[in-house]
Amino acid sequence: MTRRTQESTVTFHQPFTLKALDGPQPAGTYRLLVDEDEIMGVSILAYHRVATLLETPAVGVRSGKVQSHLVDHADLTAALDKDRAATAKP
Repeated sequence: MTRRTQESTVTFHQPFTLKALDGPQPAGTYRLLVDEDEIMGVSILAYHRVATLLETPAVGVRSGKVQSHLVDHADLTAALDKDRAATAKP
């Protein structure tokens, strides 16, 4: 089985919370790592997500250490949607 890791960033414009994190996190851009496994036995190359990791602190924040937190992808998506709604112009 082949595993791949997709790296990207997510930006929060407001402080946010996730169930997997201890307390609110400040607004900022965070590094996101998504591990995916290849789906075997299908006629096209396909992958499914097996883990979503969010690194704290935010990119560019000087800190003594960076931590990776296993987060629920649906929880992350909901937090990003809430952030977009809160910062959307009426």
